[in-house]
Amino acid sequence: MTESAQPFDLITIGRTGVDLYPLQSGVPLSDVQTFGKFLGGSAANVAVAAARLGRSTAVITRTGDDPFGTYLHQALREFGVDDRWVTPVAGHPTPLTFCEIFPPDDFPLYFYRRPKAPDLVIHTDELDYFAVRSARIFWITGTGLSEEPSRSATLAALKARAKADTTVFDLDWRPAFWTDTAWGDPEEARPYYAEALRHATVAIGNLDECEIATGVREPRACAEALLAAGVELAVVKQGPKGVLALHRDGRFAEVPPVSVEVVNGLGAGDAFGGALCHGLLSGWDLDRTVRYANAAGALVASRLACSAAMPTRSEIEGLLSGAPS
Repeated sequence: MTESAQPFDLITIGRTGVDLYPLQSGVPLSDVQTFGKFLGGSAANVAVAAARLGRSTAVITRTGDDPFGTYLHQALREFGVDDRWVTPVAGHPTPLTFCEIFPPDDFPLYFYRRPKAPDLVIHTDELDYFAVRSARIFWITGTGLSEEPSRSATLAALKARAKADTTVFDLDWRPAFWTDTAWGDPEEARPYYAEALRHATVAIGNLDECEIATGVREPRACAEALLAAGVELAVVKQGPKGVLALHRDGRFAEVPPVSVEVVNGLGAGDAFGGALCHGLLSGWDLDRTVRYANAAGALVASRLACSAAMPTRSEIEGLLSGAPS
């Protein structure tokens, strides 16, 4: 591929698809009559979240060669995300994701990614390695490690980047996306997580995901294990207990959650990720960065959609101005 003239603030690689979310809350999926259609997928959502905050972003992913794939291109462009590395895969439909909405903490997901999701058909020879190396932040997810050829492409991109600037590994553990041999057995996934951690500078995940990567669950121990695995900064999301972040140089931050009325908790982590990238790019101190990301996640949790709900700077700052210190 051709070299990019201007480095992006953020390039993500990984999952995209169409989210079909019920327009009725507290209703089983079998009884839902109407749905809203949204751009989805963690890699795409993080790019959208950072773009909403004024950052130049792009996503490396693939879609089906179908109308839903066309929609994803249109949505990415409307959100200000560069789609030059979003390509179609013949014979594999664009993934769909349905959810049920039972606030405040029950949001079952139903993924339709068969026979194989196009975003898992990213090949090493299709990557723009110059762009990957020059991006100020490069973001990968655990889903991208779940199957070939995406696994090899993700690891090749990490090796080519060689820890240039900031390289984020979103641990993103979803056992349903792995092969049958890995289903329910984190030990099958850990070698790939360990390899990715060797090449990343930042790791981010909730307690379940951190346990998959490290084998431990206590938050501070998780952070220390992630640092020992190779990263410079570990960010551990603790749900109702807030967020813990630990840097190799000893900097530490632990911030409480931001109180909101939860409408749909899905996508909050992606908003957190995009805002975290914005803080890192801005050179903020660790505490400010994590508080800002926490507020962004809370705002999305208070809204129905994921991508379309990503907050602006003024919205995040407005929420923070009323948040406890």
